[in-house]
Amino acid sequence: MDRRSLLAATGGLLTASSAGCLRLSEQETGAATPSENGTDTETESVEEQETPTEEESDPDEEISGDISGAPMFRYDAANTGTSPDETGPKNAVEEQWSANSLGQVYSSPAVVDNTVYIGSSDGSVYAFAAADGSEQWSYETGDHVVSSPAGVDGTVYVGSEDNTVYALSADDGAEQWSYGAAGIVNSSPAVVDGTVYVGSHDANVYALSADDGTKQWSYETGGSVASSPAVVDDTVYVGSSDGSMYALSTDDGTEQWSYETGDGVGSAPAVVDGTVYFGSYRARSDSGGGAVYALSAADGTELWSYQTEGYVGSSPAVVGKTVYVGSYDRSVYALATDDGTMQWSYDTNDAVASSPAVVDGTVYIGSQDGNVYALSAGDGTEQWSQGAGGNVFSSPAVVDGIVYVGTSDGTVFALSEQ
Repeated sequence: MDRRSLLAATGGLLTASSAGCLRLSEQETGAATPSENGTDTETESVEEQETPTEEESDPDEEISGDISGAPMFRYDAANTGTSPDETGPKNAVEEQWSANSLGQVYSSPAVVDNTVYIGSSDGSVYAFAAADGSEQWSYETGDHVVSSPAGVDGTVYVGSEDNTVYALSADDGAEQWSYGAAGIVNSSPAVVDGTVYVGSHDANVYALSADDGTKQWSYETGGSVASSPAVVDDTVYVGSSDGSMYALSTDDGTEQWSYETGDGVGSAPAVVDGTVYFGSYRARSDSGGGAVYALSAADGTELWSYQTEGYVGSSPAVVGKTVYVGSYDRSVYALATDDGTMQWSYDTNDAVASSPAVVDGTVYIGSQDGNVYALSAGDGTEQWSQGAGGNVFSSPAVVDGIVYVGTSDGTVFALSEQ
């Protein structure tokens, strides 16, 4: 079944997380529930490769370690969804450029060293010039690329629905190594201190060497892992479709604690000031809505939860005393970090699967109504909205005053102030 047919069959039930956009994940029951990065597709199990396949690389070549912009999903390894060094357009915008892939774009862009890296459901990873959108290179995997790339130290790390994690040269897209999992990889990699952390629909969380893809450890959860890991203070935080949020040791993957929600967790956790913030598809009350949770990063104790009227697959952004997140009930929420009290909400015209980027007092987020929105972080007032020509599951990356985002019609946009 192709992606458009599946969308029609499922009523377009999508959420956002890793690439900003979550995808439907099949659970053990076979029922479809939202999960990270797009929509679900049929997958075939493959034997796990314990060693990566090596491609051409030059070990003597010096690669810049300068990381700026939005190097990975949610800007950083803590998934904060913000960058204090960036600015974005506050007034009406116009298209600075657009570029087309051959498939729908659920992946979220990484922007590093004046280049935009993004995946497409045509099976390719693309590199576009940030200034004008000219294609620098593309690399074809064996299936849809819903995972959002991470660009670190001259290498682009990304997952594919062909059950593989890839490391590509940021300069020309040449494959440096690949690692085969036993399930599709829609989770967006977090790259920290020479290790790539990523989840798979084979229920595992993996820690791979950034240099050559060698597996350092894996941890098996009870369901598919589409959530994108957060890595803070020697701990990996990640959700699973088994309904739990996990805290794992970066050293060996040992479980530190786990917390069970009412349903699957595709949302990528944001870890800020000792608290883990994330969404789940349904709250314990089984009212049909989802919930946003705040847990102690130290031991997983629930600090508070806030229930919405729809799935929460969007990954929270945390700035100051506020948590920003989208919901399938069509709204964007601002919640107090200390107790989850709603500070404001903004209603779009369709489900909000995209994850917010909060930059310089403005919340940037997409909606399935086909618009990208800029909202005041203080009170939710709309500063501008821009039609994108397709559903926006991708999460915006805002770098140097430009908003970069992908859409379901296969377009990657750069929006700048008029």
